[in-house]
Amino acid sequence: QVQLVESGGGLVQPGGSLRLSCAASGRSFSNYAMAWFRQAPGKEREFVAAISWSGGSTHYADSVKGRFTISRDNGKNTVNLQMNSLKPEDTAVYYCATDRTRRVGNVWVPKLEDYEYNYWGQGTQVTVSS
Repeated sequence: QVQLVESGGGLVQPGGSLRLSCAASGRSFSNYAMAWFRQAPGKEREFVAAISWSGGSTHYADSVKGRFTISRDNGKNTVNLQMNSLKPEDTAVYYCATDRTRRVGNVWVPKLEDYEYNYWGQGTQVTVSS
């Protein structure tokens, strides 16, 4: 049974920073790409960032590019999301997720749709407000 547990959310002022963490257990962490999604009230869940099995490759939504950084530590089975220059429109529940497909070969293609991920954390609330 795969378990993902997010932490690090909270209330922050515009322009501030937060660091989200996701601890994974239950299978070979380093063989699966990981991603962060978010869902704001009244909106559909949207892709935020993804990272390859080794952490050597990343991909970001245009809305967060240059402000957010995704990283992973395969020794600790964690994936992180450093969020800087936060804006009110970043307010949402943030979820980490694991790729549905185990690593195949050495070429990683980032997956942007939530149906391509099959395990999800419970979510952590991020609120950006003055």
